[in-house]
Amino acid sequence: MTDILALLQPIQNSVSKTTLRQLSRIIFAMIAMTGRVTMLGLSRWTEKGGSYRTMQRFFYTIIPWAQVFWAFFREHLLDRQDTYLLAGDECVVTKAGKQTYGLDYFFSSLRQKAVPGLSFFTLSLVSTKQRRSYPIRVEQMMRTEEEKAESLAKKQAKRTKPAQPKRKPGRPKGSRNKNKADVTLNPELQRIQKMLRSFLATTQGTIHLTYLVLDGHFGNHPAFHMVRQCDLHLVSKLRYDAALHFAYSGPSPKRGPTPRLGEPVDVRKIPDQYLKETQIEDGFDTRTYQV
Repeated sequence: MTDILALLQPIQNSVSKTTLRQLSRIIFAMIAMTGRVTMLGLSRWTEKGGSYRTMQRFFYTIIPWAQVFWAFFREHLLDRQDTYLLAGDECVVTKAGKQTYGLDYFFSSLRQKAVPGLSFFTLSLVSTKQRRSYPIRVEQMMRTEEEKAESLAKKQAKRTKPAQPKRKPGRPKGSRNKNKADVTLNPELQRIQKMLRSFLATTQGTIHLTYLVLDGHFGNHPAFHMVRQCDLHLVSKLRYDAALHFAYSGPSPKRGPTPRLGEPVDVRKIPDQYLKETQIEDGFDTRTYQV
């Protein structure tokens, strides 16, 4: 117990002494206990001063977890000689009932369908030297009633929309060029961007971050600009049908503007001129290309 209190000293400016004492007892119980982690189970594994009422008081207490996570990481885990990546991912926890705060239907990648439960988005710092991930910020994702109504209206419109005749090839007459950087972010990307900016403002001057790693759900144009607006670079997985082209390197045409797009990219037949590194490990041939 004394060792746990010593480790919690960096966060003493973020929480009260009572909350700090309750947290030390809960941590001790979580390390020692077996089975499901519930408030009743925690109260049975704590030492003196960790009753069930204490558990209830603690979980009703408002704690600035983002500040707590960062203070603990900066004091005990930060290696200034290491290179860190910022990674984000959504976690869906199934939950029954009707009274839980934020309960809604969310898509579960494990079950490949929408399930009733809670959704949390987590930002973690990934150490490239130690190959470990440190969760640094967690927020519950909730859709507003306006978002639900808009999503339902889109689904209904898609079902009732009549089949459109196939458009003629080429650019429609009278169309104008658009600035592709002017992207309207959906509510999901707006919430994530708010988390990003808040975290980057907290870490300013302490750690330098360049890349944000997200899964294939965010491998699209709006997510790319959402990340770039935070002065980060996106590392993600593109869709299998993503339209990638090499830059045009041919001669200028005699008439008309010079094309910007060259040959389409075939990820299975990338020219050797873009090959940067080849590694063979455990029978796997890993090739790194840069264009």
